[in-house]
Amino acid sequence: MNRYYVDLHIHIGRTWTGKPVKITGAKSLTFTNIIEHARHEKGLNMVGIIDSHSPEVILEMESLIQSGDVVEHPDGGLVFGDLTVIPGSELEIYDEQSNGPIHLLMFFSSLSIMREFSSWLSGHLKNIQLSSQRIYATGLVLQKKVKELGGIFIPAHVFTPFKSLYGKGVNQSLTEVLDPELIDAIELGLSSDTTMADQIKELHDYTFVTNSDAHSLAKIAREYQVIAMKEPTFLELQKALKKEDGRKIIANYGLDPLLGKYHKTVCAECHHPAAEEDQICTQCGNKKIVKGVADRILELKTAEQGPEDRPPYIHQVPLEFIPGLGPRLLEKLVDHFGSEMAILHDVPYEGLKEVVPERIADLILKARAGKVNLAAGGGGKYGKISD
Repeated sequence: MNRYYVDLHIHIGRTWTGKPVKITGAKSLTFTNIIEHARHEKGLNMVGIIDSHSPEVILEMESLIQSGDVVEHPDGGLVFGDLTVIPGSELEIYDEQSNGPIHLLMFFSSLSIMREFSSWLSGHLKNIQLSSQRIYATGLVLQKKVKELGGIFIPAHVFTPFKSLYGKGVNQSLTEVLDPELIDAIELGLSSDTTMADQIKELHDYTFVTNSDAHSLAKIAREYQVIAMKEPTFLELQKALKKEDGRKIIANYGLDPLLGKYHKTVCAECHHPAAEEDQICTQCGNKKIVKGVADRILELKTAEQGPEDRPPYIHQVPLEFIPGLGPRLLEKLVDHFGSEMAILHDVPYEGLKEVVPERIADLILKARAGKVNLAAGGGGKYGKISD
């Protein structure tokens, strides 16, 4: 088996003609820019590009295939040099079974199947051009359609206070809105990790994935996984999520949950820490309290520990979070060592010191090992790291 770096949740901000797709996404996030940045700057081997259902994005992919820059692999996926793209979509359900909106990810093996899915979607949502749109169908109907097309189905950032399965969508169990047999994996999100998620027993049967949910090029691979596969294809990814024939996730790499935007319960206005039962902020008097992921998981807790065969979850700080490592210095590092993956995993300390100040080289090593000092985030505000 070979080892591959994989980030399955990257948004498209604009089409190649400049039309918006993910409204909150950066304008630089076109399909072409994403694959070039993910391959050459980040050093990833496989990416899932969400919003591939948008008709103009499909046209851009078709153009790249026609020019020969991208080739469709017979086992699924779009090949761009040593990077494989898995076309994906993020959709929102908010049906009679759910308490609030829930975001879901789905992936397909080929452009023709994505085109078929996009055509079906156009009859179930208001704007087929945009990302993360509410689909006017139940979660069960969506699951069945994805499976009919041979796709992969993954609930997204499942603990986020807004627009997620456990954060808002259900009271206690995913079975309230989805068929558990038609789920291929669970995406943890930035404010939780394996240990936290495994306090919920019904998740023990699922593979956990850690993805960036990138809304800008810089955010790509802030969370990712290393997967054992023979080659980076859709079929191999399916097997890895099911842990078949030696394919599997070797390790999840992600933020320490303290760095996530929604880890602790805080006031939505001033971000002062709040108790779970607070109805009003004791600091500023604001009446909106945002429940943190840690508190929500404690509400749902049904287990003390998870399965023994879970891959390690490695708390790793993205390079852009490191104090003093600005865009220019990061660009210098990438130019020298080839990619961010090389810097995070392979470049020795002595090599780092040749390019950046010793203080920053020290922080990179601490970030690599998850040993930096942290202040918890919450209410939509990221946590911080310090020397």
